[in-house]
Amino acid sequence: MPLLAESASLSLTIDLAIAGLAVGSAAALSGIGLVVTYRATGVLNLAQGAQAMIIAYLLRELVVVWHWPVWPAAVVCLLVVAPALGVVLELGIFRPLQRRGAGPAETMVATIGVFILLTGAVVLIWGTGPYADAPSLVPSTPFTLPGGHAVRLDTAVQLGVVLALSVLVAVVTRFTRFGLRLRAVVDDRALAGLSGVNAGRVSAIGWAFGSVVAGLVGVLLAPNLLLDPYGLSLLVMETMAVAVAGRLRSVGVAVAVGLGLGVIGSELTRLRPGGQVLPLVQAVQSNLFVIALLVVALLPGRLGSGAQAPPARAAAVGRGAPERAAVATMACTVLLLMPLGFRGGDLRNALQVPALALVLLSVVVVTGYGGQVSLGQAGYAGMGALGTGLFISGKVPGVPAMPAIPALLCAVLVTIPLGLLTGWPAIRRRGLALALVTFAVGTAMSRFVFDQPYATTGLTLDRPGFLADDRAFYAAELALLALGVVIVRNLHRRRLGRALTALRDHEAGASAAGLNVPWLKVFAFLTGAGLAALGGGLMGLGGRAFNAATFDPLQGLLWFAAVVVAGADSALGAVLAAALLVGLDAGTTAGLSTVVVGALAVAIGRLPGGLAGWVAGLGAAASGASGASGVSGGSGMSGAPGMHGASPASSLPPPRVRLSPLGVRVHARLRARIIRREAPGQVRP
Repeated sequence: MPLLAESASLSLTIDLAIAGLAVGSAAALSGIGLVVTYRATGVLNLAQGAQAMIIAYLLRELVVVWHWPVWPAAVVCLLVVAPALGVVLELGIFRPLQRRGAGPAETMVATIGVFILLTGAVVLIWGTGPYADAPSLVPSTPFTLPGGHAVRLDTAVQLGVVLALSVLVAVVTRFTRFGLRLRAVVDDRALAGLSGVNAGRVSAIGWAFGSVVAGLVGVLLAPNLLLDPYGLSLLVMETMAVAVAGRLRSVGVAVAVGLGLGVIGSELTRLRPGGQVLPLVQAVQSNLFVIALLVVALLPGRLGSGAQAPPARAAAVGRGAPERAAVATMACTVLLLMPLGFRGGDLRNALQVPALALVLLSVVVVTGYGGQVSLGQAGYAGMGALGTGLFISGKVPGVPAMPAIPALLCAVLVTIPLGLLTGWPAIRRRGLALALVTFAVGTAMSRFVFDQPYATTGLTLDRPGFLADDRAFYAAELALLALGVVIVRNLHRRRLGRALTALRDHEAGASAAGLNVPWLKVFAFLTGAGLAALGGGLMGLGGRAFNAATFDPLQGLLWFAAVVVAGADSALGAVLAAALLVGLDAGTTAGLSTVVVGALAVAIGRLPGGLAGWVAGLGAAASGASGASGVSGGSGMSGAPGMHGASPASSLPPPRVRLSPLGVRVHARLRARIIRREAPGQVRP
């Protein structure tokens, strides 16, 4: 009997491992596409999930709606549309950024913009309803291996495609002329160009290949899922863990990690604990790639430190600047007061604007003022809403039920320390590494807290009696928003705000000037968590319910892009972005705001400082002060082209924005250090 039990256990282990290869091979395919794209272009394609999703939708449209045969439709989607999409992205978006010398931060925002744009386009064309009839390229007919283990045909084909592509990439990169050119571009793009290598063509081929692989992942995964604009794209985005595990260089490591995670996730289904632990174990099993992404992003050396957040250009200063600021404030105030005259559904929709504006203000503090990338603010907003509901419902152990206002305050106070989940990793990380950590933290909050019945069952978010009327509640939201804007703007103008600006403008310089950089980063994330929790709590009270979909990780991407587009360091820009997001969807068609924000995020390279910076620049040019926008606030450096290379300190370019007094001192001290360091090797006249 023990031998029979051991044999049955071993047989079950093998069967589960074979079943896990289906998901693991799809993750491995995604990793191959990400690694090849990164090696050819230097861009971590955060939009790969959206590319996979739109190709899957197109295949379904051709087969189910237009009644094409499956394989001709697959050939058109994978061998015509997918590579064309990749080439269009490279030629229209990323090659201009590369020619402009855009840093990793701008490129990252552009990839997020592509993700949002494609997602919004799918919502506009096909809606948000899930489809269960996605066509399958290969039937799932099982066949039996020696030993009696059953394998589905589609799983075997997926595994074969993974192995074939891995061998193909290895052979091409090591033994062909194109592989030599690819390695040259990876090692030094500028030097490769001087050697006659067409780096643009290499990048275009890399984008085309990555897009084909993304489309293949989409059409292979779609039959096993409900096809909707968010689920598939988010699942593919989570598989970035396998590429990061391979340091974005090794296809073999990415394939091994992808297959391994698929097998481990399948084996975890054997665990069946009782009680309320079971849903948590199931969440771990189904979100193993989220955990892996968080782990590999936290490991040192997996990604370069990269750049900081997209540069937030200060508003141009010149004649009429105070008047323009007053006009913008007045216009924003009138816009926010208009819903007080609304009724019914229009007023209920407007309740979202002040609450969302507070969440976007948290992005302004973290990204616009502190220069730190945060893609997980939706998680903190969700914690604010969930905490408010838990305190109102009396579901917090040892704490009695309380009214809405104290519950909201307690939820904010509890959420603020959770900002350490992203603030602490930010001490030693920037750019892509920090972006992946914050995204993984926000996704983990959504999957392990917001989607779990143990946390959300039986919640009530009732307002107090004097705020039961929507108009009264909207007025209270406006008061809190006004308080938040005043606090944020005063923070920006005082000593602490100037220190954050110095951190954003030049982290090394801020540290050299004696600023406590780790404390500043943690402070920015703690403040951002508090503002996001306040906005999220108001969202829950406005809708009188907790809705996990409102705080989905993809919402965090949309909110981040909206703030960058509006002007990352503009508090009023955050308010206008909230009105844009809510107003466009409520007044027109759902998904239109996503398309608009995505299109503007894609073009962010042509809008430095966002829409706020563009408007300020137009105003400065109209008042004849356009030349003053390049002056560094009394530092004596005009930033003219002739200055570059004119002194030993030319390695530190003059600032393109008007610095604060602290920023001027930091910049001058850093230039002095560079001069002293380079002086011994110079020949003095």
